[in-house]
Amino acid sequence: MVESVYIKLAVDTVEEATEQPSKTYKLDLDKGRIIGLVDGQEAVRQAIRKAIITPRFKCLIYDKQYGSEIEEAVTQKDATPEYTEAIAPGFVRDALRPDTRITGVSNFTFSFKDDEAYISFDADTIFGTVRIEEVI
Repeated sequence: MVESVYIKLAVDTVEEATEQPSKTYKLDLDKGRIIGLVDGQEAVRQAIRKAIITPRFKCLIYDKQYGSEIEEAVTQKDATPEYTEAIAPGFVRDALRPDTRITGVSNFTFSFKDDEAYISFDADTIFGTVRIEEVI
């Protein structure tokens, strides 16, 4: 039988959890460069874009929660625009769920040109609402 161990902890030394600052490196994702620092709403916008364009399960540096499965789903040869519109919002929500700075995602719109699918949506963040536009 396992005995329970109790550790006495003074209540006056317990601190409330605080939100970590969102200051991070500013990434030029199109050119693959770091170009300074970014914070607040712009840092969240960057995190959203990065989470959506990073393929889940394919980058060993990230755990299984990070990234998105959108690209793989919409690049199947039998994927239609209707299929993309049906599945993409769920994949976006799933990719952004681990980020506590994002409180909601809504107002999805899609457009299709040649072999590209364009997605736009509003992301409610602790810094306000941002409009995200991305090619998937």
